[in-house]
Amino acid sequence: VQLQAYGGGLVQTGDSLRLSCAASGRILSSYVMGWFRQAPGKEREFVAAIHWSGGSTRHAESVKGRFTISRDKDKNTVYLQMNSLTPEDTAVYYCAARPTAVLSVVTESYNYWGQGTLVTVSS
Repeated sequence: VQLQAYGGGLVQTGDSLRLSCAASGRILSSYVMGWFRQAPGKEREFVAAIHWSGGSTRHAESVKGRFTISRDKDKNTVYLQMNSLTPEDTAVYYCAARPTAVLSVVTESYNYWGQGTLVTVSS
């Protein structure tokens, strides 16, 4: 599975942005797709995950109510809609995939990673 994330950019506080992650290769129904982020000087952290087949989701507490993960199976694409952005959301955002049906928050449990896309939120 190859993943390519895009859609990052420079926005202002309160703005919205939608990230996309295009997946190629065979995505089995059991796959979970996730978004992680890494701010400068910090460890990579979980943002959101979605079960590819059933569509169940999990979001980090820090983004609940502001970010929403979704997927379009026809387009083999996962999205992260980000609203009410703050400077604390500034980070490189990565999409990832794991072949087992657990909405894991553990970075090391994901087998496939895309390149990151930078989101910068100015105050």
